[in-house]
Amino acid sequence: MDIMQKISWMGHSGFKIKAAKTIYIDPFRIKDSEPADLILITHDHFDHFSPEDIEKIKTKKTIIITPSNCKQKLNGEIKIMAPYQALVIDGIKIETVAAYNINKEFHPKQKNWVGYILNIEGKRVYHAGDTDNIPEMKNLKDIDVAMLPVSGTYVMNPDEAAEAAKSVNPKIAIPMHYGTIIGTRADAERFKSLCRCSVRIFD
Repeated sequence: MDIMQKISWMGHSGFKIKAAKTIYIDPFRIKDSEPADLILITHDHFDHFSPEDIEKIKTKKTIIITPSNCKQKLNGEIKIMAPYQALVIDGIKIETVAAYNINKEFHPKQKNWVGYILNIEGKRVYHAGDTDNIPEMKNLKDIDVAMLPVSGTYVMNPDEAAEAAKSVNPKIAIPMHYGTIIGTRADAERFKSLCRCSVRIFD
């Protein structure tokens, strides 16, 4: 099955990936209650780290992967990750990459917040987290799907995100971080118009 058929946008920067395991990334204001095998958190801002939403989908078997400064508000099986680490859980390889601002101060590099690369059934899916177009993106290789923030203000704007997409060079890009707290579908549409790669905008 096409990897895109397994990805659902849950609003803002939240996604569900339904593969051999059910994976959520940054669930926020979700209506979904399907139990999670894995929950990945990029950083501790309220629109990415929502204990209330985590409780909707967490079971005794759920593994939560998070930067260190989210741990105190969580319970259960928790794995702490910083940028440029990797682990394998039930055959799914999870790599972390840096996510930070370069021309604003909302997401300082020294916080060690993360984006994730998941290797799912041979496909590499990159969730950038809250970030600008950072130099490290040029080091990413063989990305099949890239989820990139486009709203501006706290993260990249559509033009900057399109430049980031050139660096990452995914087969498919998905705009995110709009429509709930900040940003509009128009930001996603502008991103699409500027990208060289295929772009999927979720409704």
